[in-house]
Amino acid sequence: MAFDNIRLEKGMYREGGKSFSQVLEALDPSESYKGTALEGTDAFQRQLKRFGIRVRGTGSDTVEKFFSTFESAVLFPEFIARIVRQGIDEANILPSIVATVTNIDAMDYRSIYSVPQAGDKMLADVVEGASLPATTIRTREKLLPLKKHGRMLVASYEALRFQKLDLFSVMLRQIGAYIRTSQIEDAVNVLIEGGNDPQAEEFNIGTAPISGTAGTLGYDQLVEFWAQFYPYEMNTMLVCPSMMINLLKLKELQDPLTGLNFQGTGKFSTPLGAELLRTSTVPANAILAFDRRYALEMVQAGDVNVEYDKLIDRQLERAAITTICGFGKIYEDAAKVLYLE
Repeated sequence: MAFDNIRLEKGMYREGGKSFSQVLEALDPSESYKGTALEGTDAFQRQLKRFGIRVRGTGSDTVEKFFSTFESAVLFPEFIARIVRQGIDEANILPSIVATVTNIDAMDYRSIYSVPQAGDKMLADVVEGASLPATTIRTREKLLPLKKHGRMLVASYEALRFQKLDLFSVMLRQIGAYIRTSQIEDAVNVLIEGGNDPQAEEFNIGTAPISGTAGTLGYDQLVEFWAQFYPYEMNTMLVCPSMMINLLKLKELQDPLTGLNFQGTGKFSTPLGAELLRTSTVPANAILAFDRRYALEMVQAGDVNVEYDKLIDRQLERAAITTICGFGKIYEDAAKVLYLE
């Protein structure tokens, strides 16, 4: 079959604007396998089958299997990238807080923005022949800062050659988890501090328009905080674990249906209709709330990057695994913070 005749080489990682998997798919399209036993596999998985490499389960091969030939060794960096990506995707709350993801093939990115005035948020009646109200979209003056996150894989081929791939995968997924945590921290920092934009609007319990006593959180304060979001929706709340406990102690959040939802899905919903997410990156005395449809843009410069030369040539002493991404606000007033004190 076609996948048996593809010549694998390191240069496939260098084709501009394409990942290794995309290069493989161009040479061996998955559409060609519809109605066959290989339907549902992608080009990389078919290459693993070609060389008889089993990467999971009790019968998984050792790392050494990748290096049985030079061509099979070319698959090793992509294997690492895929497993690290799995670690990033596990328990990842970014899809729940990001309005849009922009993929770029560069190190510089300048986003667009619009700052509507109060009158711009309403549709006005226009008499015949009159001009329509305008919404102005501009290019930002400053570049959106991109950060590199990653880990250095420090191990020799000799140390890894007899290790099972499924055990090695557990360690790689942990690297992905570290990267995921760093990305979430960056996203939360931009939502609160603003990055290149103004800080999120702050509210304090005990200071108008929020009633109550500083340091004490009640349902009334949540409702008053919710009311500050119009015309946006407060549909997402990020809190640290200790704040999550405070919220769940409110009698309004002890509704039986809320408990059933948690027991069935592991997710909380508040009586205000917002999704409640937990992350240690939010300050302990704060509730970060926003309209996820309009608040945050995530910009990625490529996918998980692995130093393929060192991995393919068996010199694994220091091989970097990295991602490059950044975050920027879309609408400044779509995110707000409530501080207990």
